[in-house]
Amino acid sequence: MPLLIGVAFVAGIVTAISPCVLPVLPIVFAGGASGGRRRPYAIVAGLVASFTVFTLAATALLSALGLPDDLLRNIAIAVVLVVGLSLLVPQLGTLVERPFQALGRRQPGEVGGGFLLGASLGLLFTPCAGPVIAAVAALAATNRFSAESVLVTLAYALGAGIVLLLFALAGQSGSRLPSLRARAPRVRQALGAVIAGVAVLMIFGVDLKLATYVPGYTRSLQRLERTSATQQELDKLLISEHQTLPESQLRDFGQAPDFKGIDGWINSKPLTLASLRGKVVLIDFWTYSCINCLRTLPYVKRWYETYRKAGLVVVGVHTPEFAFEHVPSNVERAVRSLGVRYPVALDNDYGTWSAWGNRYWPAKYFVDRSGHVRYAHFGEGEYQRTEAVIRTLLAEKTLPKPVSGSIRDQTPNELITPETYLGSARLDRFVGSPVIEGREATYKIPQVVPQNDFAYGGRWTVEKERIVARDGARLRLAFHARKVFLVLGMNGGTESVGVRLDGRQIRAVRVREDRLYELVELNGKAGDHTLDLSFSPGTEAYAFTFG
Repeated sequence: MPLLIGVAFVAGIVTAISPCVLPVLPIVFAGGASGGRRRPYAIVAGLVASFTVFTLAATALLSALGLPDDLLRNIAIAVVLVVGLSLLVPQLGTLVERPFQALGRRQPGEVGGGFLLGASLGLLFTPCAGPVIAAVAALAATNRFSAESVLVTLAYALGAGIVLLLFALAGQSGSRLPSLRARAPRVRQALGAVIAGVAVLMIFGVDLKLATYVPGYTRSLQRLERTSATQQELDKLLISEHQTLPESQLRDFGQAPDFKGIDGWINSKPLTLASLRGKVVLIDFWTYSCINCLRTLPYVKRWYETYRKAGLVVVGVHTPEFAFEHVPSNVERAVRSLGVRYPVALDNDYGTWSAWGNRYWPAKYFVDRSGHVRYAHFGEGEYQRTEAVIRTLLAEKTLPKPVSGSIRDQTPNELITPETYLGSARLDRFVGSPVIEGREATYKIPQVVPQNDFAYGGRWTVEKERIVARDGARLRLAFHARKVFLVLGMNGGTESVGVRLDGRQIRAVRVREDRLYELVELNGKAGDHTLDLSFSPGTEAYAFTFG
């Protein structure tokens, strides 16, 4: 939760400098300039308070009273218009300020009037939607409140409020210039005209259209909201400990395709979806050397253990990426070593992969008791939400306590070097000597290997999906990550790979089977490093992945 509160605060700051807030800036500036020293703070306090309260409660309040959804916005526009006219017409200003004299004896209406203006702006403040404010809106729309949701909304509003306070203070400072103070009455009327003019534009909806004409220059600053760590915290906020998702949030994608072209089964006799009718089925496309699949595996295993008695069936469809993953004995050995106890289908010819139109490792599809596909998730993350889908589809009155939150999520939450294939078919970010496919050749590592790139050195045979080491085979990789993994294979012997990190020898990896090996694990955050590998002849290398 502290992480999410901090992200919400930063998101509020970004929102306050984004195009969607441009319509309220003239009002904040003019409002700060039209009063005493306390008025800017009163305006922002009103804005933060009303934005927090009404973002969470407006939907429930209007629904309970049977009032139109745009009522509060219309009231807020009316208040802003009155505030502008009160500055423009001194006599009206005296009448408007009178109720607030008790709040600001030295300067009648300064605090109360400023707070009222800010409260109105809180209703007109329309943030550019990002994951944080979208999650808060979802909670409000379903009338779900918690201390956490209030704190996140308040942090968001405070972040925006700090930026808007600077605008209000800038307006106040400008109004104190000697040349303007001498014309105070006229300046006050001009500021009132600005506020009233903006209110009139809001009546015609011009403020809502403005953002569509201005480029989204803050989108790159919203990356913090979209990291996996933030998404995990938002999942926790959106999905309470024992919650299921509303049935209406799960689409019906029609009848699920059956298992096709399966070469064999591990941990089970052959299955069909017809034989599983009445069960909730999780279809998990995976392969045992895929690091992304391996990071999701603890969740899939725990879901199977926790919910199988309630009617959940997990089927792991093992669709190989590399040649050695087609060998049934290799998959059987991996299934045993990984502790997978649910059925695993060997989809060596991509029959089931193609029937489902799948494109990703890992990919999870959820089939309800009637045999219809209801939900899919690709890649890592969103474990709490995915578990809530399981609980919804099971539709049991009594279910075990959710387990996703008790498992350490190892999904990287920062930008790292992308997956890097070494064979010619998907060669990318390669530098150095020209690649000669299909026969042994000598390669030279260049003096400079750019970030996220790699180069061969020594003698290699480059094939479509792998490279095979010959005499003096080396490889240099410039990466940004905390962990480095490499899929390695062998040619009948016991091959080895020497690992040097930033010029220092750190280990030697013995290749005893075809699988994914961890080469580097660093403490702390991901960083920029150089990896130099030396290979014994016959060693096969397929792809780097990172964590």
